[in-house]
Amino acid sequence: MGRPARLILIGVRSNLTWILICFSIAFIPAPFAVGQVLKLSNSYQPSDFKLVYKNETATILTSPQDFKVVQIAANDLGSDIQRVTGKMAARVSEVQHVRGPMVLIGTLGKSDFINELVSNGKLNVSEIRNRWESYIIRTIRHPFANIDSALVIVGSDRRGTAYGIYDLSEMIGVSPWYWWADVSPEHHDNLLISAGVKRGGEPSVKYRGIFLNDEDWGLEPWAAKTFEPEIGSIGPKTYAKIFELLLRLRANTLWPAMHEVTRPFNSIVANAQLADDYAIVMGSSHAEPMLRNNVGEWKGSKDDYNFVTNADGVTDYWEQRLRDNGKYENIYTIGMRGIHDSPIQGAKGQADRIPLLEKIFAVQRSLLSKYVDPNIGTVPQIFCPYKEVLSDYRAGLNVPGDVTIVFPDDNFGYIRQFPTPDEQKRKGGFGVYYHISYLGRPISYTWLNSTPPALIWEEMSKAYENGMRRFWMVNVGDIKPAEIGIDLFLQMAWDAKRWNVENIDQFLNECAQRDFGKRDSKEIADLIAEYFRLDFQRKPEQLQWYLPGESPRKSDLTEDETLDRLSGYAALRGRAESLYQKIPTNKQAAFYELVLYPIRSAAYANERFFAAELAARYQVADPIRAKTWALRARNADLEIASDAKYFNTELAGGKWKFIMSPEMNPGQWPSMRTTLPDLSFTELKGIETSSIEEPLTFKPSVLNATKFSSVAKAFREVNGEISMEAEHFQKKNDDGGYSWHVIHGLGKTGDSVSVFPSLAKTFSITKGSPSLEYSVDVQKEAAFTVNFYLLPTQPLGNGSGQRIGFSVDSGPLQVLTIDKDVEVGGQKWSYNVLNETTIGSSGKIDLTKGLHTLKVFAIDNGIVMDKIVLNVNPIKESYFGPAETAIY
Repeated sequence: MGRPARLILIGVRSNLTWILICFSIAFIPAPFAVGQVLKLSNSYQPSDFKLVYKNETATILTSPQDFKVVQIAANDLGSDIQRVTGKMAARVSEVQHVRGPMVLIGTLGKSDFINELVSNGKLNVSEIRNRWESYIIRTIRHPFANIDSALVIVGSDRRGTAYGIYDLSEMIGVSPWYWWADVSPEHHDNLLISAGVKRGGEPSVKYRGIFLNDEDWGLEPWAAKTFEPEIGSIGPKTYAKIFELLLRLRANTLWPAMHEVTRPFNSIVANAQLADDYAIVMGSSHAEPMLRNNVGEWKGSKDDYNFVTNADGVTDYWEQRLRDNGKYENIYTIGMRGIHDSPIQGAKGQADRIPLLEKIFAVQRSLLSKYVDPNIGTVPQIFCPYKEVLSDYRAGLNVPGDVTIVFPDDNFGYIRQFPTPDEQKRKGGFGVYYHISYLGRPISYTWLNSTPPALIWEEMSKAYENGMRRFWMVNVGDIKPAEIGIDLFLQMAWDAKRWNVENIDQFLNECAQRDFGKRDSKEIADLIAEYFRLDFQRKPEQLQWYLPGESPRKSDLTEDETLDRLSGYAALRGRAESLYQKIPTNKQAAFYELVLYPIRSAAYANERFFAAELAARYQVADPIRAKTWALRARNADLEIASDAKYFNTELAGGKWKFIMSPEMNPGQWPSMRTTLPDLSFTELKGIETSSIEEPLTFKPSVLNATKFSSVAKAFREVNGEISMEAEHFQKKNDDGGYSWHVIHGLGKTGDSVSVFPSLAKTFSITKGSPSLEYSVDVQKEAAFTVNFYLLPTQPLGNGSGQRIGFSVDSGPLQVLTIDKDVEVGGQKWSYNVLNETTIGSSGKIDLTKGLHTLKVFAIDNGIVMDKIVLNVNPIKESYFGPAETAIY
């Protein structure tokens, strides 16, 4: 899949009169006519640029005065050409050394070659001059004497040039994940670039990157023992590979690994300079102000990391880092929390905490003025009101206007706060700190990448629409196996309009085409989409239906639903294993890492848990069946271990040894190791393996029995319950440019719906509101409760809750207020995020036998509706709680 970029035609620059400009345009050579787009050509045309053709490879020319990252990326381009064709392009720094076609690479103001083309009117750079991280790739005839043709890559700044180089690499077939996921490019004997032009930038989000976190079980042991044993931790060699990946994904910022097991980033002198060489903007996490790694660098007592009792010591600690690193391009986290993400010390409560934080801001900014830039407004700074600090911001904490306020999600993929239109006017702007991996309560998820791309898109597009455009950071754990989530997040940060509600369902297919080719891309995309759908129902790490500290209880699934789930995973695993056998040998490692391993691991994690639960269920009533299920659970556990062992020993020739750890050690936060019920049975002998391998088949259940493919179909009652997928509406009514749309790929049993554009807005029922209409077929007269199953998104408007309206036939309008006072971290929120659901329930409504029309109205924008269920029996309030209801 090619990286998104806006495509333009660059005309010829001239400093003469408009007449001469028009005359010049009239005689632009045919290859540069309006409408021609630079792209890889399949067959030779006389106007094509010959990157590689008939054993001749173009020469790569860069100026020795250009930035280090440009030289690094140019070297990578030569290697990428060799990966595709087997031929290495020569690198030179003088025009006279060029032989044949030339790839000219340079940054405006840093390359004499580029400057000459611009001054001679052969290269128009007006559309990227003085722009952030922008570039042009275009073909030019006769750029210099004795040079017939050139492919020019010019950047507005050092990263812009690097992004242009890596854009060309991807254009010729080298995936950004060629190294980190072993994606082998297709071989080509020739590489021809059609005449034309391509432009990239400016990015939608100024600072965008990843946070390496919870690296204890993957990235750190792999780096320390396999990739970089000479350092014994994550060091320059590892960071160089991470920096390259960031540039290939058009990111620019990194929060480095920071757990106690890892050497602090700046404790290795080479790291900071290496980051600068790669033009990566270094920062530090929300809990680590001023580029400090507190768990590894604060050498005094933890009690002394206290600005109330030890202001001088803490200030000196920050000042030392600025003396050493202030010369580099950084983005500075300001504020303060305790060591390792604990609450700030010294303040007795919010009344003390707010003025203390404001005093800390002033001290930190004075240091930045001293060591970075006296004009503090030019120094990139962020403040992230994470966890309890968000309440301080809501209570009036004064954050300096040039500082970017970075709102966090709730650690489970749902953004906690959005700026109001008035707030969006502040100079520093806003950003997002997002998670696709998390170590913490209520239950961690650090193993598999289970956040659906459609959820990432829904939340991040909502953030962008509501003005959060300065800084995006995603917590990715230890990179693998979070490749898909990282890819989409950074694609959106580069071009927020690339994916929308109409095409987000094509994201996986485009990734599959890029990495595996067109032949198998649809099947691969379908496999991954089904994997995310099943995982969204319940993450593989969170297979327990009670909270830590509560009395254990079994899952909420019936036996039929359990068998449905196991058979769904078994079918998915079978399809993936079958395709793995057909994938070309050079693509199998990538397929295993990106597709097969996560599918098999999720399938066996579910079989281990549910088979154990079924074993416990039948232990008294049917011991033989219980033993069979117990053996299935144990075998599934062995399969998980076997896959992890293969990943860590044999995959890619042992490249990833120690990278994959499916489970943490006992006692290290809630994790799925603690969810496996006791399997101690007195006798397991005599049960044949064949008896546990009988195929599971789908059976109708409440989950899927009423799922219809046609939106025009009525929904029939099953055992006193009428279940409707939200996307199966019969009619929708728009209002004032706002409209309900289906979000494909986001939902527990189907898709979901939400109102777009996703701007903060409260609709008036009396004056108009976007609405949906559903047809309901009641088989027997009864009193029904209407239950709206929503994703547990946080309100766009602070304190409003999640309000939705509905009416039945010509009855009164009812407004439900859902989760108005739900506290992030509390019991209700915990169940919401583990279930990926919150439910609003109405009072009883009497419905006669026959067809009825249910009309649903948007009130608070930002709600994502997954399903509607009419039920004779009420939903369990102990887990979901009632909604507030108002009748109009």
